[in-house]
Amino acid sequence: MKKFGRFRIATVATLSATALALTACSSSDDGDGNGSSKKAVGGLEIDVKPTGDYNEKDRDEIKDGGELTLALGELTEQQNSFHANMTTDTRTVWSWYNPQMALFDGEGNYTPNPAYLDSVDESTEGDKTVVTYEINDEATFNDGTPIDWTAFENTWRFNNGKDMDVQVNSTDGYELIESVEKGENDKEAVVTFESPYPWWQGLFNDILHPAIDTAEKFDQEYLGKLNPQYGAGPFKVENADFRGGSVSFVPNEKWWGDEPKLDKVSYRVMESQATINAFQAGEIDAAGVGSKNNLTIAADMGDSIDVRAATRPASVLFTLNSKAPQLADKDVRHAVFAAIDRDQLAEIRYNGLGYEEEMPGSLTLYPTQDGYKDNLSEVLEYDVEEAKSLLEDAGYSEGDDGYYAKDGDKLSLRYVLIGDDEVSKSTATAVQKMLKDAGIELKIEERPSSDFSKISNERDFDLFLSGFAASDPFGAAYFGQTYASDSTLNKSSTGTEEFDKKIEEMQKLPTRDEQIERINELESEAFAEYGLLPYANGPVMVGLKKGIANMGAPGFAVVPKENIGWEK
Repeated sequence: MKKFGRFRIATVATLSATALALTACSSSDDGDGNGSSKKAVGGLEIDVKPTGDYNEKDRDEIKDGGELTLALGELTEQQNSFHANMTTDTRTVWSWYNPQMALFDGEGNYTPNPAYLDSVDESTEGDKTVVTYEINDEATFNDGTPIDWTAFENTWRFNNGKDMDVQVNSTDGYELIESVEKGENDKEAVVTFESPYPWWQGLFNDILHPAIDTAEKFDQEYLGKLNPQYGAGPFKVENADFRGGSVSFVPNEKWWGDEPKLDKVSYRVMESQATINAFQAGEIDAAGVGSKNNLTIAADMGDSIDVRAATRPASVLFTLNSKAPQLADKDVRHAVFAAIDRDQLAEIRYNGLGYEEEMPGSLTLYPTQDGYKDNLSEVLEYDVEEAKSLLEDAGYSEGDDGYYAKDGDKLSLRYVLIGDDEVSKSTATAVQKMLKDAGIELKIEERPSSDFSKISNERDFDLFLSGFAASDPFGAAYFGQTYASDSTLNKSSTGTEEFDKKIEEMQKLPTRDEQIERINELESEAFAEYGLLPYANGPVMVGLKKGIANMGAPGFAVVPKENIGWEK
Protein backbone atom coordinates (compact mmCIF):
# COMPACT_ATOMS: atom_id res chain seq x y z
CA MET A 1 0.00 0.00 0.00
CA LYS A 2 1.10 3.46 -0.61
CA LYS A 3 -0.09 6.08 1.72
CA PHE A 4 -0.05 6.79 5.37
CA GLY A 5 -2.15 9.13 7.29
CA ARG A 6 -2.26 10.62 10.68
CA PHE A 7 -1.64 13.43 13.13
CA ARG A 8 -1.66 17.16 12.96
CA ILE A 9 -2.50 17.26 9.25
CA ALA A 10 -3.84 13.76 9.40
CA THR A 11 -4.92 11.36 6.74
CA VAL A 12 -6.05 7.83 6.32
CA ALA A 13 -4.36 6.01 3.52
CA THR A 14 -3.38 2.69 2.17
CA LEU A 15 -0.13 1.30 3.38
CA SER A 16 2.44 -0.49 1.29
CA ALA A 17 5.55 -2.25 2.40
CA THR A 18 7.00 -0.92 -0.84
CA ALA A 19 5.91 2.67 -0.45
CA LEU A 20 8.22 5.63 -0.77
CA ALA A 21 7.61 7.99 2.12
CA LEU A 22 9.23 11.41 2.04
CA THR A 23 8.00 11.76 5.59
CA ALA A 24 8.89 8.55 7.30
CA CYS A 25 7.10 6.02 9.45
CA SER A 26 7.97 2.95 11.91
CA SER A 27 10.17 1.59 14.72
CA SER A 28 12.59 -1.14 15.78
CA ASP A 29 15.33 -1.84 18.25
CA ASP A 30 18.17 -4.34 18.23
CA GLY A 31 18.76 -4.04 21.94
CA ASP A 32 21.11 -1.06 21.90
CA GLY A 33 18.73 1.52 20.54
CA ASN A 34 20.27 1.60 17.08
CA GLY A 35 17.58 -0.28 15.21
CA SER A 36 17.74 -3.51 13.26
CA SER A 37 20.95 -4.59 11.56
CA LYS A 38 20.41 -8.25 10.68
CA LYS A 39 21.23 -9.37 7.16
CA ALA A 40 18.41 -9.00 4.68
CA VAL A 41 17.89 -10.66 1.30
CA GLY A 42 20.74 -10.21 -1.15
CA GLY A 43 23.21 -10.23 1.74
CA LEU A 44 22.40 -6.62 2.56
CA GLU A 45 23.15 -5.32 6.04
CA ILE A 46 20.71 -2.51 6.64
CA ASP A 47 20.89 -0.32 9.71
CA VAL A 48 17.38 0.82 10.57
CA LYS A 49 18.06 4.13 12.27
CA PRO A 50 15.67 5.52 14.88
CA THR A 51 16.43 9.15 13.99
CA GLY A 52 16.29 8.96 10.22
CA ASP A 53 18.54 8.10 7.30
CA TYR A 54 18.36 10.74 4.56
CA ASN A 55 21.95 11.71 3.66
CA GLU A 56 21.86 15.02 5.45
CA LYS A 57 24.01 17.61 3.64
CA ASP A 58 24.63 21.35 3.88
CA ARG A 59 23.77 23.51 0.91
CA ASP A 60 27.41 24.02 -0.09
CA GLU A 61 27.73 20.25 -0.53
CA ILE A 62 24.88 20.10 -3.05
CA LYS A 63 25.06 20.80 -6.79
CA ASP A 64 23.12 23.60 -8.40
CA GLY A 65 20.65 22.11 -10.87
CA GLY A 66 19.41 18.66 -11.71
CA GLU A 67 16.01 17.03 -11.68
CA LEU A 68 14.20 14.52 -9.49
CA THR A 69 11.53 12.11 -10.71
CA LEU A 70 9.45 10.21 -8.16
CA ALA A 71 6.38 7.97 -7.91
CA LEU A 72 3.03 8.91 -6.40
CA GLY A 73 0.25 6.53 -5.45
CA GLU A 74 -2.61 8.87 -6.32
CA LEU A 75 -3.11 12.43 -7.50
CA THR A 76 -6.04 12.81 -5.15
CA GLU A 77 -9.22 14.57 -6.16
CA GLN A 78 -9.13 16.67 -2.97
CA GLN A 79 -5.92 18.75 -2.91
CA ASN A 80 -6.69 20.78 0.22
CA SER A 81 -4.29 19.39 2.81
CA PHE A 82 -6.56 20.54 5.64
CA HIS A 83 -9.63 18.76 4.27
CA ALA A 84 -11.02 15.58 5.80
CA ASN A 85 -10.62 13.75 2.48
CA MET A 86 -6.90 14.35 2.09
CA THR A 87 -4.32 11.56 2.13
CA THR A 88 -0.55 11.52 2.43
CA ASP A 89 -0.37 11.80 -1.34
CA THR A 90 -2.33 15.05 -0.97
CA ARG A 91 0.19 16.20 1.60
CA THR A 92 3.15 15.24 -0.57
CA VAL A 93 1.92 17.45 -3.40
CA TRP A 94 0.86 20.28 -1.06
CA SER A 95 4.25 20.44 0.64
CA TRP A 96 6.13 21.23 -2.58
CA TYR A 97 4.38 24.52 -3.29
CA ASN A 98 2.90 25.75 0.00
CA PRO A 99 4.48 27.42 3.06
CA GLN A 100 6.64 25.13 5.18
CA MET A 101 6.44 26.96 8.50
CA ALA A 102 8.32 24.47 10.69
CA LEU A 103 11.34 22.20 10.40
CA PHE A 104 12.05 19.07 12.46
CA ASP A 105 15.12 16.90 12.88
CA GLY A 106 14.92 13.11 12.81
CA GLU A 107 14.17 12.95 16.54
CA GLY A 108 11.28 15.38 16.17
CA ASN A 109 12.85 18.52 17.60
CA TYR A 110 11.04 21.63 16.37
CA THR A 111 12.62 24.68 14.72
CA PRO A 112 10.72 27.57 13.12
CA ASN A 113 11.61 27.79 9.43
CA PRO A 114 13.58 31.09 9.25
CA ALA A 115 12.41 31.67 5.68
CA TYR A 116 8.93 32.25 7.10
CA LEU A 117 9.34 32.94 10.81
CA ASP A 118 11.87 35.21 12.54
CA SER A 119 10.95 33.77 15.93
CA VAL A 120 8.34 31.82 17.88
CA ASP A 121 8.00 32.48 21.61
CA GLU A 122 5.92 30.68 24.23
CA SER A 123 4.72 32.48 27.34
CA THR A 124 2.04 32.13 30.01
CA GLU A 125 -0.69 34.57 30.92
CA GLY A 126 -2.39 33.34 34.06
CA ASP A 127 -2.89 29.65 33.28
CA LYS A 128 -3.11 30.19 29.52
CA THR A 129 -0.42 29.30 27.01
CA VAL A 130 0.36 32.15 24.61
CA VAL A 131 2.48 31.67 21.49
CA THR A 132 3.74 34.66 19.52
CA TYR A 133 4.87 34.23 15.91
CA GLU A 134 7.10 36.90 14.35
CA ILE A 135 6.67 36.49 10.59
CA ASN A 136 9.41 37.25 8.08
CA ASP A 137 8.73 40.63 6.43
CA GLU A 138 9.46 39.14 3.00
CA ALA A 139 7.10 36.18 3.38
CA THR A 140 4.41 36.56 0.72
CA PHE A 141 1.93 34.30 -1.05
CA ASN A 142 2.38 33.94 -4.80
CA ASP A 143 -0.63 36.19 -5.51
CA GLY A 144 1.04 39.05 -3.63
CA THR A 145 -0.91 38.65 -0.37
CA PRO A 146 1.45 39.11 2.60
CA ILE A 147 1.82 36.11 4.89
CA ASP A 148 0.73 37.73 8.13
CA TRP A 149 -1.42 37.20 11.19
CA THR A 150 -4.56 36.81 9.06
CA ALA A 151 -3.24 33.53 7.61
CA PHE A 152 -2.86 32.20 11.16
CA GLU A 153 -6.35 33.41 12.07
CA ASN A 154 -7.79 31.79 8.94
CA THR A 155 -6.03 28.49 9.64
CA TRP A 156 -7.47 28.47 13.17
CA ARG A 157 -10.96 29.43 11.98
CA PHE A 158 -11.22 26.50 9.61
CA ASN A 159 -9.65 23.95 11.98
CA ASN A 160 -11.33 24.74 15.29
CA GLY A 161 -14.47 22.70 14.62
CA LYS A 162 -16.93 25.53 15.20
CA ASP A 163 -18.22 25.65 11.62
CA MET A 164 -20.12 22.40 11.12
CA ASP A 165 -20.13 22.91 7.34
CA VAL A 166 -16.34 22.58 7.23
CA GLN A 167 -15.01 19.06 6.68
CA VAL A 168 -11.63 19.34 8.36
CA ASN A 169 -9.31 16.40 8.98
CA SER A 170 -8.44 17.36 12.56
CA THR A 171 -9.46 19.92 15.16
CA ASP A 172 -7.06 18.66 17.85
CA GLY A 173 -5.30 21.61 19.44
CA TYR A 174 -7.04 24.22 17.33
CA GLU A 175 -10.32 23.79 19.21
CA LEU A 176 -8.49 24.71 22.43
CA ILE A 177 -7.39 28.11 21.10
CA GLU A 178 -9.23 31.10 22.57
CA SER A 179 -8.06 33.68 20.04
CA VAL A 180 -5.66 34.47 17.22
CA GLU A 181 -4.95 38.18 17.08
CA LYS A 182 -2.76 40.79 15.46
CA GLY A 183 0.22 41.70 17.60
CA GLU A 184 2.20 44.93 17.38
CA ASN A 185 1.86 44.85 13.60
CA ASP A 186 0.41 42.66 10.83
CA LYS A 187 3.53 40.46 10.83
CA GLU A 188 3.00 39.35 14.43
CA ALA A 189 0.41 36.67 15.24
CA VAL A 190 -0.54 36.11 18.88
CA VAL A 191 -2.19 32.76 19.64
CA THR A 192 -3.85 32.41 23.04
CA PHE A 193 -5.08 29.05 24.31
CA GLU A 194 -7.97 28.60 26.74
CA SER A 195 -5.65 26.84 29.22
CA PRO A 196 -2.16 25.34 29.28
CA TYR A 197 -1.40 23.60 25.98
CA PRO A 198 1.87 21.62 25.89
CA TRP A 199 1.70 20.52 22.25
CA TRP A 200 1.58 23.90 20.48
CA GLN A 201 4.60 23.05 18.30
CA GLY A 202 2.35 20.76 16.28
CA LEU A 203 0.07 23.62 15.17
CA PHE A 204 0.34 26.19 12.36
CA ASN A 205 3.08 24.27 10.61
CA ASP A 206 0.93 24.60 7.50
CA ILE A 207 -1.21 27.67 6.90
CA LEU A 208 -4.31 28.36 4.82
CA HIS A 209 -4.47 31.36 2.49
CA PRO A 210 -7.00 33.99 3.67
CA ALA A 211 -8.72 33.84 0.26
CA ILE A 212 -10.20 30.49 1.34
CA ASP A 213 -12.82 32.26 3.39
CA THR A 214 -15.99 30.15 3.16
CA ALA A 215 -16.88 26.53 3.82
CA GLU A 216 -17.75 26.15 0.14
CA LYS A 217 -14.31 27.36 -0.96
CA PHE A 218 -12.64 25.13 1.63
CA ASP A 219 -14.49 22.14 0.18
CA GLN A 220 -14.52 23.01 -3.54
CA GLU A 221 -11.56 25.25 -4.38
CA TYR A 222 -9.03 22.41 -4.44
CA LEU A 223 -11.22 19.73 -6.03
CA GLY A 224 -9.42 18.30 -9.02
CA LYS A 225 -6.94 21.15 -9.18
CA LEU A 226 -4.06 22.87 -7.44
CA ASN A 227 -4.00 26.56 -6.58
CA PRO A 228 -0.49 27.84 -7.34
CA GLN A 229 -1.51 31.43 -6.62
CA TYR A 230 -2.26 30.53 -3.00
CA GLY A 231 1.10 28.85 -2.52
CA ALA A 232 4.44 30.25 -1.37
CA GLY A 233 7.88 28.76 -1.29
CA PRO A 234 10.97 27.77 -3.26
CA PHE A 235 8.95 25.82 -5.83
CA LYS A 236 5.84 26.57 -7.85
CA VAL A 237 3.52 24.31 -9.82
CA GLU A 238 4.63 23.81 -13.42
CA ASN A 239 1.92 21.36 -14.46
CA ALA A 240 -0.75 19.15 -12.90
CA ASP A 241 -2.43 16.53 -15.08
CA PHE A 242 -5.13 14.76 -13.09
CA ARG A 243 -6.22 12.64 -16.04
CA GLY A 244 -2.71 11.51 -16.89
CA GLY A 245 -1.57 11.28 -13.29
CA SER A 246 1.43 13.60 -13.17
CA VAL A 247 2.49 16.79 -11.42
CA SER A 248 5.70 18.81 -11.62
CA PHE A 249 7.32 21.71 -9.79
CA VAL A 250 10.00 24.22 -10.83
CA PRO A 251 11.79 27.05 -9.00
CA ASN A 252 9.55 29.92 -7.97
CA GLU A 253 10.79 33.33 -9.16
CA LYS A 254 8.75 34.94 -6.35
CA TRP A 255 10.65 33.09 -3.63
CA TRP A 256 12.64 35.31 -1.26
CA GLY A 257 14.81 32.65 0.36
CA ASP A 258 17.74 30.46 -0.67
CA GLU A 259 17.40 29.31 -4.26
CA PRO A 260 16.27 25.71 -4.65
CA LYS A 261 19.02 23.34 -5.68
CA LEU A 262 16.86 21.36 -8.11
CA ASP A 263 15.65 22.62 -11.48
CA LYS A 264 12.57 20.41 -11.46
CA VAL A 265 10.70 17.83 -9.37
CA SER A 266 8.21 15.51 -11.08
CA TYR A 267 5.78 12.90 -9.80
CA ARG A 268 4.13 10.12 -11.78
CA VAL A 269 1.17 8.12 -10.49
CA MET A 270 2.23 4.46 -10.40
CA GLU A 271 1.23 1.20 -8.75
CA SER A 272 3.77 -0.58 -6.54
CA GLN A 273 5.04 -3.06 -9.13
CA ALA A 274 5.36 -0.37 -11.79
CA THR A 275 7.30 1.79 -9.32
CA ILE A 276 10.01 -0.76 -8.59
CA ASN A 277 10.23 -1.67 -12.29
CA ALA A 278 10.70 2.00 -13.21
CA PHE A 279 13.34 2.42 -10.52
CA GLN A 280 15.23 -0.61 -11.76
CA ALA A 281 15.07 0.78 -15.31
CA GLY A 282 16.41 4.16 -14.19
CA GLU A 283 13.17 5.99 -15.06
CA ILE A 284 12.59 7.30 -11.53
CA ASP A 285 15.07 8.24 -8.83
CA ALA A 286 13.67 6.51 -5.75
CA ALA A 287 11.38 3.68 -4.70
CA GLY A 288 10.29 1.98 -1.54
CA VAL A 289 12.14 -1.30 -1.09
CA GLY A 290 10.54 -2.50 2.14
CA SER A 291 9.54 -5.92 0.81
CA LYS A 292 11.52 -9.07 0.02
CA ASN A 293 10.93 -8.73 -3.72
CA ASN A 294 11.86 -5.06 -3.93
CA LEU A 295 14.84 -5.41 -1.63
CA THR A 296 16.16 -8.26 -3.79
CA ILE A 297 15.91 -5.98 -6.82
CA ALA A 298 17.69 -3.22 -4.92
CA ALA A 299 20.51 -5.61 -3.96
CA ASP A 300 20.96 -6.52 -7.63
CA MET A 301 21.34 -2.82 -8.52
CA GLY A 302 24.57 -2.76 -6.53
CA ASP A 303 26.52 0.44 -5.99
CA SER A 304 24.35 2.53 -8.30
CA ILE A 305 21.90 3.11 -5.45
CA ASP A 306 21.72 3.62 -1.72
CA VAL A 307 19.26 1.87 0.57
CA ARG A 308 18.27 4.15 3.43
CA ALA A 309 16.23 2.86 6.34
CA ALA A 310 14.74 4.34 9.48
CA THR A 311 12.27 3.47 12.16
CA ARG A 312 8.96 4.78 11.05
CA PRO A 313 6.52 6.83 13.13
CA ALA A 314 3.45 5.12 11.73
CA SER A 315 1.06 2.32 12.48
CA VAL A 316 -0.15 -0.40 10.14
CA LEU A 317 -3.64 -1.29 11.27
CA PHE A 318 -6.91 -2.98 10.42
CA THR A 319 -10.15 -1.06 10.58
CA LEU A 320 -13.57 -2.66 11.01
CA ASN A 321 -16.52 -0.62 9.79
CA SER A 322 -18.98 -0.66 12.66
CA LYS A 323 -21.64 0.84 10.37
CA ALA A 324 -21.69 -2.36 8.32
CA PRO A 325 -24.78 -4.36 9.43
CA GLN A 326 -22.91 -7.49 10.53
CA LEU A 327 -20.28 -5.46 12.40
CA ALA A 328 -22.62 -3.31 14.48
CA ASP A 329 -22.33 -5.87 17.31
CA LYS A 330 -19.18 -5.28 19.35
CA ASP A 331 -18.89 -8.99 20.13
CA VAL A 332 -18.67 -9.74 16.42
CA ARG A 333 -15.93 -7.13 15.96
CA HIS A 334 -14.12 -8.60 18.96
CA ALA A 335 -14.38 -12.06 17.40
CA VAL A 336 -12.88 -10.86 14.13
CA PHE A 337 -9.87 -9.31 15.84
CA ALA A 338 -9.42 -12.28 18.18
CA ALA A 339 -9.14 -14.52 15.11
CA ILE A 340 -6.27 -12.50 13.58
CA ASP A 341 -2.78 -13.75 14.37
CA ARG A 342 -0.76 -10.54 14.32
CA ASP A 343 2.55 -12.35 14.79
CA GLN A 344 2.03 -14.32 11.59
CA LEU A 345 1.14 -11.16 9.69
CA ALA A 346 4.29 -9.46 10.97
CA GLU A 347 6.33 -12.39 9.64
CA ILE A 348 4.77 -11.84 6.22
CA ARG A 349 5.44 -8.11 6.29
CA TYR A 350 9.08 -8.40 7.40
CA ASN A 351 9.99 -11.52 5.42
CA GLY A 352 13.45 -11.07 3.97
CA LEU A 353 14.09 -7.67 5.54
CA GLY A 354 16.31 -8.84 8.41
CA TYR A 355 14.04 -6.90 10.75
CA GLU A 356 11.91 -7.57 13.79
CA GLU A 357 10.10 -5.42 16.32
CA GLU A 358 7.93 -5.45 19.40
CA MET A 359 4.28 -5.97 18.51
CA PRO A 360 2.69 -2.49 18.80
CA GLY A 361 0.02 -1.91 21.42
CA SER A 362 -0.78 1.76 20.90
CA LEU A 363 -1.91 4.11 18.16
CA THR A 364 -0.78 7.12 20.20
CA LEU A 365 2.91 6.58 20.93
CA TYR A 366 5.55 4.28 19.46
CA PRO A 367 7.72 1.82 21.39
CA THR A 368 10.70 4.14 20.90
CA GLN A 369 8.97 7.04 22.67
CA ASP A 370 8.90 7.87 26.37
CA GLY A 371 5.54 7.06 27.92
CA TYR A 372 4.68 4.26 25.49
CA LYS A 373 2.57 1.44 26.91
CA ASP A 374 1.05 -1.65 25.29
CA ASN A 375 -2.61 -0.81 25.86
CA LEU A 376 -4.03 -3.30 23.36
CA SER A 377 -2.92 -6.46 25.18
CA GLU A 378 -5.16 -5.57 28.12
CA VAL A 379 -8.31 -6.13 26.03
CA LEU A 380 -7.33 -8.49 23.18
CA GLU A 381 -5.41 -11.67 22.54
CA TYR A 382 -5.25 -14.05 19.61
CA ASP A 383 -7.63 -16.91 20.43
CA VAL A 384 -9.65 -18.68 17.74
CA GLU A 385 -11.79 -20.55 20.26
CA GLU A 386 -12.65 -17.32 22.04
CA ALA A 387 -13.62 -15.84 18.67
CA LYS A 388 -16.07 -18.69 18.11
CA SER A 389 -17.45 -18.34 21.62
CA LEU A 390 -18.02 -14.62 21.09
CA LEU A 391 -19.94 -15.32 17.90
CA GLU A 392 -22.10 -17.87 19.66
CA ASP A 393 -22.78 -15.37 22.45
CA ALA A 394 -23.88 -12.93 19.73
CA GLY A 395 -26.46 -15.45 18.50
CA TYR A 396 -24.51 -17.09 15.67
CA SER A 397 -24.43 -20.83 15.00
CA GLU A 398 -21.85 -22.78 13.03
CA GLY A 399 -23.21 -24.31 9.86
CA ASP A 400 -22.31 -27.51 8.01
CA ASP A 401 -20.02 -25.45 5.77
CA GLY A 402 -17.94 -24.36 8.77
CA TYR A 403 -19.16 -20.76 8.67
CA TYR A 404 -21.26 -19.03 11.31
CA ALA A 405 -24.69 -17.65 10.48
CA LYS A 406 -27.51 -15.84 12.27
CA ASP A 407 -31.15 -15.82 11.20
CA GLY A 408 -30.12 -17.48 7.98
CA ASP A 409 -27.46 -14.89 7.11
CA LYS A 410 -23.89 -16.14 6.84
CA LEU A 411 -21.30 -13.98 8.58
CA SER A 412 -19.56 -12.76 5.45
CA LEU A 413 -17.27 -9.72 5.33
CA ARG A 414 -15.66 -7.76 2.52
CA TYR A 415 -11.93 -7.01 2.63
CA VAL A 416 -11.03 -4.20 0.21
CA LEU A 417 -7.43 -4.64 -0.97
CA ILE A 418 -5.69 -1.58 -2.40
CA GLY A 419 -2.88 -1.75 -4.95
CA ASP A 420 -0.85 -4.59 -6.37
CA ASP A 421 2.10 -5.17 -4.05
CA GLU A 422 2.71 -8.76 -3.02
CA VAL A 423 2.97 -8.12 0.72
CA SER A 424 -0.52 -6.64 0.84
CA LYS A 425 -1.90 -9.49 -1.24
CA SER A 426 -0.25 -12.11 0.98
CA THR A 427 -1.56 -10.34 4.06
CA ALA A 428 -5.12 -10.37 2.73
CA THR A 429 -4.91 -14.07 1.89
CA ALA A 430 -3.53 -14.88 5.34
CA VAL A 431 -6.32 -12.96 7.09
CA GLN A 432 -8.89 -14.72 4.91
CA LYS A 433 -7.55 -18.10 6.12
CA MET A 434 -7.44 -16.96 9.76
CA LEU A 435 -11.07 -15.84 9.70
CA LYS A 436 -12.14 -19.02 7.93
CA ASP A 437 -10.62 -21.00 10.80
CA ALA A 438 -12.90 -19.02 13.13
CA GLY A 439 -15.96 -19.60 10.94
CA ILE A 440 -16.03 -16.16 9.33
CA GLU A 441 -16.16 -15.80 5.56
CA LEU A 442 -13.94 -13.07 4.11
CA LYS A 443 -14.25 -12.02 0.49
CA ILE A 444 -11.32 -10.08 -0.98
CA GLU A 445 -12.09 -7.27 -3.40
CA GLU A 446 -9.08 -5.85 -5.25
CA ARG A 447 -9.08 -2.15 -6.19
CA PRO A 448 -6.40 0.14 -7.69
CA SER A 449 -4.53 2.67 -5.58
CA SER A 450 -6.33 5.47 -7.41
CA ASP A 451 -9.55 4.36 -5.68
CA PHE A 452 -8.15 4.76 -2.20
CA SER A 453 -9.61 8.17 -1.37
CA LYS A 454 -13.06 7.18 -2.57
CA ILE A 455 -13.06 3.90 -0.61
CA SER A 456 -11.79 5.55 2.55
CA ASN A 457 -14.03 8.60 2.44
CA GLU A 458 -17.16 6.57 1.69
CA ARG A 459 -16.19 3.81 4.18
CA ASP A 460 -16.74 1.36 1.34
CA PHE A 461 -15.40 -1.69 3.20
CA ASP A 462 -16.01 -4.08 6.07
CA LEU A 463 -12.33 -4.76 6.85
CA PHE A 464 -9.58 -2.45 5.62
CA LEU A 465 -5.80 -2.40 5.95
CA SER A 466 -4.35 1.10 6.16
CA GLY A 467 -1.81 3.24 7.95
CA PHE A 468 -1.71 6.17 10.33
CA ALA A 469 1.48 8.21 9.85
CA ALA A 470 2.71 10.83 12.29
CA SER A 471 3.70 14.21 10.92
CA ASP A 472 5.33 15.12 14.24
CA PRO A 473 6.23 13.38 17.53
CA PHE A 474 3.27 14.77 19.48
CA GLY A 475 0.99 11.75 19.20
CA ALA A 476 -0.73 12.42 22.51
CA ALA A 477 -2.05 15.69 21.09
CA TYR A 478 -4.06 13.78 18.49
CA PHE A 479 -5.69 11.18 20.69
CA GLY A 480 -9.08 12.65 19.85
CA GLN A 481 -8.34 12.50 16.15
CA THR A 482 -7.68 8.77 16.48
CA TYR A 483 -10.53 7.74 18.75
CA ALA A 484 -13.28 10.37 18.90
CA SER A 485 -16.63 9.14 17.66
CA ASP A 486 -16.91 11.98 15.13
CA SER A 487 -13.29 12.01 13.95
CA THR A 488 -12.74 11.81 10.20
CA LEU A 489 -9.63 9.69 10.83
CA ASN A 490 -11.54 7.06 12.81
CA LYS A 491 -13.05 5.19 9.88
CA SER A 492 -14.32 2.46 12.22
CA SER A 493 -17.04 4.88 13.44
CA THR A 494 -16.62 3.44 16.93
CA GLY A 495 -16.66 5.57 20.04
CA THR A 496 -19.29 7.26 22.16
CA GLU A 497 -20.20 10.76 23.30
CA GLU A 498 -19.30 9.69 26.82
CA PHE A 499 -15.79 8.72 25.71
CA ASP A 500 -15.48 11.96 23.73
CA LYS A 501 -16.02 13.86 26.97
CA LYS A 502 -13.21 11.88 28.60
CA ILE A 503 -10.95 12.89 25.73
CA GLU A 504 -11.87 16.56 26.20
CA GLU A 505 -11.10 16.32 29.92
CA MET A 506 -7.73 14.70 29.18
CA GLN A 507 -6.83 17.44 26.69
CA LYS A 508 -7.18 20.07 29.40
CA LEU A 509 -4.60 18.49 31.71
CA PRO A 510 -1.73 20.99 32.01
CA THR A 511 1.39 18.91 31.29
CA ARG A 512 2.53 16.39 28.72
CA ASP A 513 3.22 13.76 31.36
CA GLU A 514 -0.25 14.06 32.88
CA GLN A 515 -1.90 13.75 29.49
CA ILE A 516 0.16 10.70 28.51
CA GLU A 517 -0.63 9.01 31.83
CA ARG A 518 -4.34 9.56 31.29
CA ILE A 519 -4.14 8.44 27.67
CA ASN A 520 -2.64 5.13 28.75
CA GLU A 521 -5.73 4.65 30.91
CA LEU A 522 -8.14 5.62 28.15
CA GLU A 523 -6.61 3.83 25.19
CA SER A 524 -7.47 0.33 26.43
CA GLU A 525 -11.06 1.51 26.72
CA ALA A 526 -10.90 2.75 23.13
CA PHE A 527 -9.39 -0.53 21.90
CA ALA A 528 -12.23 -2.36 23.65
CA GLU A 529 -14.59 -0.98 21.01
CA TYR A 530 -12.79 -3.31 18.56
CA GLY A 531 -12.69 -0.95 15.64
CA LEU A 532 -8.95 -0.39 15.21
CA LEU A 533 -6.22 -3.03 15.40
CA PRO A 534 -2.53 -2.11 15.02
CA TYR A 535 -0.22 -4.93 14.05
CA ALA A 536 2.99 -3.34 12.80
CA ASN A 537 5.06 -0.19 12.69
CA GLY A 538 7.93 -1.44 10.57
CA PRO A 539 10.87 0.22 8.87
CA VAL A 540 10.92 2.64 6.00
CA MET A 541 13.39 1.26 3.47
CA VAL A 542 13.98 3.45 0.45
CA GLY A 543 16.20 2.85 -2.55
CA LEU A 544 17.60 6.02 -4.08
CA LYS A 545 20.02 6.76 -6.87
CA LYS A 546 23.47 7.55 -5.51
CA GLY A 547 23.99 11.14 -4.53
CA ILE A 548 20.51 12.32 -3.60
CA ALA A 549 20.87 14.54 -0.54
CA ASN A 550 18.40 15.36 2.24
CA MET A 551 15.89 12.71 1.22
CA GLY A 552 15.08 9.10 1.98
CA ALA A 553 13.88 7.71 5.31
CA PRO A 554 13.82 10.82 7.52
CA GLY A 555 12.17 9.67 10.75
CA PHE A 556 10.42 12.79 12.01
CA ALA A 557 12.67 15.09 9.96
CA VAL A 558 11.19 17.84 7.83
CA VAL A 559 13.90 19.49 5.72
CA PRO A 560 13.64 22.64 3.59
CA LYS A 561 12.59 21.73 0.06
CA GLU A 562 15.23 24.09 -1.34
CA ASN A 563 17.93 21.91 0.21
CA ILE A 564 16.99 18.68 -1.55
CA GLY A 565 19.30 17.92 -4.45
CA TRP A 566 22.30 16.01 -5.78
CA GLU A 567 25.63 15.87 -3.98
CA LYS A 568 28.64 17.56 -5.57
